[in-house]
Amino acid sequence: MSRSTIQVDDRLAHYLDTTNRAETPTQTKLRADTGTMSNAGMQIGANQGSFMAFMVGLIGARNCLEIGTFTGYSALTVAAALPADGKLTCCDVSADYTDIGRKAWAEAGVADRIELHIAPAAETLDRLIADGQAGTFDFAFIDADKENYDRYYEQCLILVRTGGLIAIDNMLWDGAVADSANQKDTTVAIRALNAKLRDDARIDFALIPVGDGIALARPV
Repeated sequence: MSRSTIQVDDRLAHYLDTTNRAETPTQTKLRADTGTMSNAGMQIGANQGSFMAFMVGLIGARNCLEIGTFTGYSALTVAAALPADGKLTCCDVSADYTDIGRKAWAEAGVADRIELHIAPAAETLDRLIADGQAGTFDFAFIDADKENYDRYYEQCLILVRTGGLIAIDNMLWDGAVADSANQKDTTVAIRALNAKLRDDARIDFALIPVGDGIALARPV
């Protein structure tokens, strides 16, 4: 029995891009514009965006949370997958990067669904908890500073309802998690969280090789 996962080369990536649901013109432009930036690798790809939109629709999400927004592509994708009265709460520390996203959100007609907080994410999440929003979110996407992933995860476990979904990005870290010789702080933090998620009785868990690896945690 094969245990392998297919390797996605440029040819197959192009096939995925052209076979998955097409991006909107606003998504395509935002992804292309961000792609010219020196830190463009922080942006998720089109295929991952398509998968996230599918998950949001699958669980019937109406109230979502994002930790780490960058230039707004993932927020645009999630917000567009929500019903007209849905809401996405975004946490980021950069007004400059998120201003790029704000323009795209407005162009796509979803700006009214997005509430952006410019502050350290842990502080924003603590405020949401203190404001009585525990258990009110359907979906959370974590894609920020990796060393704080565990903290964000614990906060999202409080904020996301039973049966909701927490998606955590970059959990394969370009394969570094499988290299025992790699003991860099970020790699160690991600590797430790993967192990914690695997053994956490509070959730159902799957780690899948989409993008740079997405950990999926469903509070039970």
